[in-house]
Amino acid sequence: MKTTPPPHPARRTRLQATLTTLKPLALSLALLAAPGARAEVTVSNLTVAQRPGTKLVDITYDVANTATNAVAVTLSVKNGATVIPTPSATGHIGASVATGIRRNIVWNGAADANGLLLQNVEIAVNAVSAAWFPVSYLVIDLSGGTAATSYPVSYLDAVPTGGWTNAHKTTKLVLRWIPAGTFTMGKRSTDYPEATDDSLHEVTLTKGFYIGVFEVTQRQWELVMGNKPSYFNNATYYAARPVEQVSYYDIRENPANSDDPASDWPANSTVNATSFMGKLRTKTGIATIDLPTESQWEYACRAGTTTALNSGKNLTSTQEDANMAEVGRYYYNGGYFKSGTTYSYPAQNCSTANGTAAAGSYLPNQWGLYDMHGNVLERCLDWYGTYPGAVSDPAGVASGSVRVSRGGAWGSNIGNFNSVCCSGSRFAAYDTPSDRDHDIGLRVCSAPPVQ
Repeated sequence: MKTTPPPHPARRTRLQATLTTLKPLALSLALLAAPGARAEVTVSNLTVAQRPGTKLVDITYDVANTATNAVAVTLSVKNGATVIPTPSATGHIGASVATGIRRNIVWNGAADANGLLLQNVEIAVNAVSAAWFPVSYLVIDLSGGTAATSYPVSYLDAVPTGGWTNAHKTTKLVLRWIPAGTFTMGKRSTDYPEATDDSLHEVTLTKGFYIGVFEVTQRQWELVMGNKPSYFNNATYYAARPVEQVSYYDIRENPANSDDPASDWPANSTVNATSFMGKLRTKTGIATIDLPTESQWEYACRAGTTTALNSGKNLTSTQEDANMAEVGRYYYNGGYFKSGTTYSYPAQNCSTANGTAAAGSYLPNQWGLYDMHGNVLERCLDWYGTYPGAVSDPAGVASGSVRVSRGGAWGSNIGNFNSVCCSGSRFAAYDTPSDRDHDIGLRVCSAPPVQ
């Protein structure tokens, strides 16, 4: 881990122009240094031109870095309010670009627009010092709420002195860098008494990714979406509790809670602009923000462990278990209300003593991720289906009726505890894309802004 964080926010410049001669692609230009970049990185003299008769766009820029001779460069494109991914971009772009003048990028708008009519397009070139990328933590500032036109993005090289604050669980969204790697996915016979191996298979993730340190909380959802959908809505405690009663459609397809055929994973990675992920993409300029795949989720949860729990321990019981109580909220450590020897369903207006706990209330794993074994189940991108054999970067089966959830929840008990809370366990009993249940939430994931 790198030890020297950026000393202060980047200097920013912004340049805009409208090229009225370009049709059908009208371009307005924005130039900035990536938020959180070191102050010595500067980008200037941005020019853009569309090649006649095509949707190929030539982009040139100058970039300087007083610390090193290399920068990491990414291209951000918006078509109105819609963020357009730019995988077709070639040239001086990526994780290690030499500084200099007249750096050039070629972008194929037709290839990346996925059939969208390109109008009012904004292009931004972003640069950050290659010497410290990828940085351990990506932080999205949501404090501007629904009225904000953008959510500032910054980077941290380490957990702040004194630890994560309440702001990091309510008005800021923190994601942790997870390196690429290979692991054995699935439930093991050693996870808990009477467990059996379940479709163990080797998975290789060829690219690193960012994933939320915490589950998305109710206040974070409120700041992005402007509503408070959760069941556990006590006004004193709601903000740092995980959001629940949000459907897969709410999260990435359609807040009207119906299917958006243009946003159907794994056929494509598009999200609806009015969904939670859509608004995050638009206001951060990061086109890869989404749910994790099921394999990304398990890899991040395990953090190198092969045990039932990411603490390095297995379960000793399929009922109350001290090892489980260390790492997450579940039925026996506050999920249900206990009176004597009787457990009962928690009241909707209960404090965090019952129901969901405040995010980060239990031990994290070795990568510093919290609540992956309890509190709320977490939605993944994948349809529920049969695992393949050894595979790289799996996206899940092509279609299905229910989406996968992972992790365990505040109500997990003897009936489903052993089949839900383990690192390798999967859940899809009632998780259709439109279900809004008060034990299912989400965790945000993203490819790095620069690759």
